Amino acid sequence: MSDHDQLLVVIDPVARRMDGESVRIAKDVLCGGSEAKICLPDGPEEFARALARRGQRRPVVVGDDRALLRAVGLLHRDRWLGDGALALVPVGAAVQLAHSLGVPAGPVAAARAVLDGVVRRLDLLVDESDGVVLGGLSIPAVRAAARAEASVWNACRSLVRTLVRPAPPSPAARRAHRLRVEADGVLLADLDRPVEGVTVRADRDGRAEILVRHPAIPEPVRTSALTVTVSGPDFRYRADTHVTGPVRTRTWTVRPGAWGLTLPAAQAAET
Repeated sequence: MSDHDQLLVVIDPVARRMDGESVRIAKDVLCGGSEAKICLPDGPEEFARALARRGQRRPVVVGDDRALLRAVGLLHRDRWLGDGALALVPVGAAVQLAHSLGVPAGPVAAARAVLDGVVRRLDLLVDESDGVVLGGLSIPAVRAAARAEASVWNACRSLVRTLVRPAPPSPAARRAHRLRVEADGVLLADLDRPVEGVTVRADRDGRAEILVRHPAIPEPVRTSALTVTVSGPDFRYRADTHVTGPVRTRTWTVRPGAWGLTLPAAQAAET
């Protein structure tokens, strides 16, 4: 067996602490179906060193969404993503991003996909500081508490509408932010017209989908572009699971098919 057919299985320490049984099952399936080198890093630095020493082995991450993002970021900065493919066995509490990308749930199904699946090329959002976004980003960053508050308000408003009359907007809904938003040089919002928020997501067709929500307009402004720039007074943003900021400007550019993820054949065939 050549090195290229071998696996480098990097098991995130958080996954080992949270769900050792799923980690054990994943290891058994991977080692039973391939020649695998197992790495057990104790922290982010050892995680990075393990990936850097992968040689020609195919990297497999056993961990949650944060471990996936860390691996993609490291491999992007190593300029490897264009030639290779990453595989993932999701283990941990936060694995929604992995599942949204097509990775199966459960250690057995995910490990079998690593062995028998095919590579699907996916778009990547990259900012000017080499930060990567796999799923999407939101501005401003929405805290879990704020999202929970918004959910409660939405439920209450729906109930009130059925009984008496519409309830006033929630406090969260009335917040506005002064942001300048440009998509491929086209101005979507400016500082003199505050917005409620901005979301950006790679749209699987080599472009980014941008939504800008204005307080006075029921429907968001929607467009697609290759590049989006947001600027204004200090703002924070959530990219996948990470909150970054404050920053005053940030530009994201779509890199079509920039990274490969090993998925079940049925998932990889979807467009």
